[in-house]
Amino acid sequence: MVRLAQLDAVTFDANGTLVGLVDPIPNLEHALRRHGIERPRAEVARAFEAEGRYYMPRSLLGRDEPSLATLHRECTGVFLGELEADLDPATFTAAYVDALVFEILPGAAQALEKLRSRGLELAVVSNWDLTLPDRLDQLNLTESLSTIVSSAEAGVPKPDPAIFELALSRLGVQPERALHVGDGAADEAGARATGMHFAWAPAPTALENWL
Repeated sequence: MVRLAQLDAVTFDANGTLVGLVDPIPNLEHALRRHGIERPRAEVARAFEAEGRYYMPRSLLGRDEPSLATLHRECTGVFLGELEADLDPATFTAAYVDALVFEILPGAAQALEKLRSRGLELAVVSNWDLTLPDRLDQLNLTESLSTIVSSAEAGVPKPDPAIFELALSRLGVQPERALHVGDGAADEAGARATGMHFAWAPAPTALENWL
């Protein structure tokens, strides 16, 4: 088995691997009530899940400010439509986006520090819109990373190898000398198609197996 000492870089998925979404349902309920809309929590949760299914394959469409605004408005419309809420998505989009708050997952920051101390290049490769660098910067993670590649920037989502190849090109690392850590089937399929090694999140556990 290949060990960390034989690698030059480790790339990570973002959501579910380095960061996690704080439960947005209370914030969404509060925002809806401000517009006079009351719905059971279970319905709000189902509507949010429907929006997530809509967003994921379309994350790459949020590539600049105008297209991101359109994507946010469309996603908000999906959420409100699931709730059968008579509300213009444009009036609720800001509140919807503000309800999405991320936090660092346990042990993730320490894992980055440990890898950086070993001289490895680190990157994030994630299906996300153009806000990904800002989201990671808000959590003080960008200083540990050599590059951040989103599907919006690459123009393709995982599992397309092109998104991984863009990260490796920036790092100056060959795929067989790189490990990708992720929590989804697209992470594994994309990494292996690129010729990279793969390990399942959570990040601290994944790296322990490579020491």
